[in-house]
Amino acid sequence: MEEVVQKARELAAKVLQGELRYDGSPFLEHADRVAAIVSDELGLPAECVAAVYLHEASRTHSEIDLKSFPKDVALMADGLNRISTIRPKDTRLEAENYKKLIVQYSPDPRVAVIKIADRLEVMRSLAIFPKARREQKILETLMLYIPLAHQLGLYNVKREMEDIYFRYAEPEQYRFITNKLKATERDRERLMSEFIRPLQQKLSDAGIQYKLKIRTKTAYSIHRKMQVQNVPFEGVYDVFAIRFIIDCEPDPVLEKDLCWKVYSYVTEEYEPDTSRLRDWLTTPRPNGYESLHITVKNARGAYLEVQIRTKRMDYEAENGNAAHWAYKGVQHEANLDRWLSSVRYALEHPADVKAEDLPQPPKSEIFVFTPTGELRILSEGASVLDFAFNIHTNIGIHCIGGKINGRGVSIKEKLKTGDVVEITTGKNQHPTRQWLDWVVSSKARTKIKQELDAEERKLAALGRELLERRLKNWKLEWPDEMQTEFMKSHKYSAVIAMFADIGREVLDVNEIKAFILRKREGTSAIQQPAATATEAPVGKFSYSPGGDEILVLNAKNVRGMDYKLSKCCNPVFGDDVFGFVTRTEGIKIHRISCPNAARLFEKYPYRIQKVIWQETASSGDFQATLSITAEHDQAILASIMEVIGAFKVSLRSFNVSENGRDGTNEITVRMLVPSNLELDKVVSQISALKRVIKVKRV
Repeated sequence: MEEVVQKARELAAKVLQGELRYDGSPFLEHADRVAAIVSDELGLPAECVAAVYLHEASRTHSEIDLKSFPKDVALMADGLNRISTIRPKDTRLEAENYKKLIVQYSPDPRVAVIKIADRLEVMRSLAIFPKARREQKILETLMLYIPLAHQLGLYNVKREMEDIYFRYAEPEQYRFITNKLKATERDRERLMSEFIRPLQQKLSDAGIQYKLKIRTKTAYSIHRKMQVQNVPFEGVYDVFAIRFIIDCEPDPVLEKDLCWKVYSYVTEEYEPDTSRLRDWLTTPRPNGYESLHITVKNARGAYLEVQIRTKRMDYEAENGNAAHWAYKGVQHEANLDRWLSSVRYALEHPADVKAEDLPQPPKSEIFVFTPTGELRILSEGASVLDFAFNIHTNIGIHCIGGKINGRGVSIKEKLKTGDVVEITTGKNQHPTRQWLDWVVSSKARTKIKQELDAEERKLAALGRELLERRLKNWKLEWPDEMQTEFMKSHKYSAVIAMFADIGREVLDVNEIKAFILRKREGTSAIQQPAATATEAPVGKFSYSPGGDEILVLNAKNVRGMDYKLSKCCNPVFGDDVFGFVTRTEGIKIHRISCPNAARLFEKYPYRIQKVIWQETASSGDFQATLSITAEHDQAILASIMEVIGAFKVSLRSFNVSENGRDGTNEITVRMLVPSNLELDKVVSQISALKRVIKVKRV
């Protein structure tokens, strides 16, 4: 493996030749220093050292063939290259997400540790960086690398990075605390000697085997405690702390008994502050942490924090479920914790662990970026559509596609960690049922279903209104039992689905009319005339007063035929109509609801001609006129025009006259429509506008 390290360093030296750091020194020196930290200070194996050099050689030279190196070295170098692109946002929440991203970018768990070593070297060399870059580095270190080092149990690295951060971020406070520590250093040494001497004798006489861990808080830790507790330097009682670790068999009763014995010896010798007693022996923390904490005061009035625990308790506090970082406010998840624990084991037992034996980081999430660099976390298998809904519901609803790393893709394209995603929207885009097959996130599925349900309800309301209006015109009733039978015959399981199909023109209301007439008459009479009618020449008729002949109207073209559409009521395809035989103009086609219909039926019943439309779908244009009464508001005119533009109609004229007596506008709209169904939709939508008072067809 030493040959691999040498090969990687030679490659780095070649690639980095001429590349300098900010102080003019060769950039290769940075790689050499990181390699030394990895090997000498962290004790990682040679392949990790090789990965350091390979990373520095390949991070900006993608043409370098990583396959010529052992697989685990190449994978670690690739992970380091990807981590080097991370630029975290200035928020704590984003920091947690970026910390997860570091884990995702690490095929080998040791990559995160190597990256921490890299950052430690950067922090040690912070003085050479320009101010802007220096500020960026210390921010990244505070948000990402210090918490991660804490989680990995790299406490010495963590403390050093904290103090370097503190020295540059708040130099005055740093100088104040470090000077205080220096000024009181001899006092602490004397306190330690004085404190330990009588306790050592008592514990030795009692036959209690133990070892001591003694530490002085770092400047940064003291500063944080001064801030949190709002106390001066002298008010931080645990600047100096001692931990008793009792060596005994792992028996719960024996362990607690020995801890309390040590506690009794300490409190016999020194005055305890009972308000600061923390008894996590009788009632362990929820995470399983067990220990006794007490603050005592000696004869000089100096305070000292004392922690008492057994060897088993100490091991579990440092390595098990109750690890120190598990209750210090560092956010974590079970899968991430298990992975981090494996890294800690690899650090402590480098000879026992092979890369292929280490568990891989959790893969249930992917990390992608917006074009502005904002990090978004999605479920594995997420698509462009998932990303759009993650950004904003409205963006998701109108998503028509996107770009992944600058490449145009469809909305169902799958994403992977590290992708930069840009969303394209269209104002006329709306969700379809098929979208549910392309998303994996619960948010996207919920929002799509809500939008589909809202659209379904909107169409159903429109369909119901159209049907009710037509039934009223036909003077037909549709009882519930008949509706149920119709739904069963057409395989509708829900009423809303049937009405929605009417609204979207999938179901023709004339089918319902025919069904009602068949049920009412007990025959298929409505079909027989239609069959007879198709035998008649289009646009022609045989007329005998009072006879049963039926005139068949051609919806495509009424010009040049032996009938005309009456100007008094302007029939539209689909209207219920009748023919009236005039003396000089042939047959005039009127709507059943024409203002003149009653008079014609009463005075000239022998001139009335039965009429049906030949086709079941509109393919012609018919003139229709609407009279609209609305409040006097310019905005309503634009709203009416918008409604008309949304349907398959052609506007011919739009006239507005003001009614000075009641402050309303009388609006006359003339248009060409393909059918009465489309016209009914226009009428329904205009009627629903807030400032519209009345709409009628003339």
